[in-house]
Amino acid sequence: MKYNRILLKLSGESLMGKKDFGIDSNVLEQYALEIKEAVETGIQVAIVIGGGNIFRGVQGVQGGLVDRAQGDYMGMLATVINAMALQGALENYGIKTRLMSAIKMEEICEPFIRRRAIRHLEKGRVVIFGAGTGNPYFTTDTAASLRAVEIEADIILKGTRVDGVYSADPEKDPKAEKYETISFTEVYKQGLNVMDLTAITLCKENNLPIIVFDMDRKGNLRDLLQGRSIGTLVAG
Repeated sequence: MKYNRILLKLSGESLMGKKDFGIDSNVLEQYALEIKEAVETGIQVAIVIGGGNIFRGVQGVQGGLVDRAQGDYMGMLATVINAMALQGALENYGIKTRLMSAIKMEEICEPFIRRRAIRHLEKGRVVIFGAGTGNPYFTTDTAASLRAVEIEADIILKGTRVDGVYSADPEKDPKAEKYETISFTEVYKQGLNVMDLTAITLCKENNLPIIVFDMDRKGNLRDLLQGRSIGTLVAG
C-alpha cells in the first residue's frame, strides 16, 4: 500500500500526554519525529489538528459562558495554537512547513487557498491547516475531511489514543470487538464514534478511505505507511 499524499488528523487531547491540559513537549517531539520520518520517504503530508487540549466550543456552552458560535470560534483559535506548536517542532527538525488558516491571521499564517496548499505539498512542505473550516458548528474532523477532499489526498489517517475502531468503548466493555475493516454504512448503522456524521458523509461521497490508528505508539505511522495492517480501515 503506497500513498502519495495523506491527510493526518491529530487530536488536541493527545497533545496533553499525561498533563491535565496544554501541550506535553514529549508528545509534541514524538509526533514531529514520526511526521519527519514520513516526509523523508517522499510522501506529501497535510495535517489537521484539534484544539481540545486548550478549549472546546462545547465547554463554553455547557458552562453557560458563551453561545455555541462564540465557543466554536474560541476552539478554532486553540487549533491554531496547536498548529503553531507542531510547526515549530517540525521546523526544529529541519522540515519545511506552511501553516494555513481558515481565519485570516496574516502575521502568523497564510490564508487557506486550495491551489497554494497543493503547490506547497508538491514542493515537499508539510502543510498544517488551522482554524477548522472557519465556521462554527463544524468539527475539526469535518475540517480534515473537507481539506483532504480539496487537496485530493489518497487517505485520511486519524491518529488517536486507541488502536482502531471498536464495537463499543474498549475501556468500559471488555467484550468490545475491534474491526480490521468496516464500511461507512456500518459506521452509520452502529453509531460508531469514528468521526462525526458530516465528516463521514464527505468521505463516503468522495470515496475517501480513513484509517483510525494509535498515533501514540512509536513507529505506528511509519509501519502503516509501509503497508502494515495497523488500526481500522473505514472504506466502501
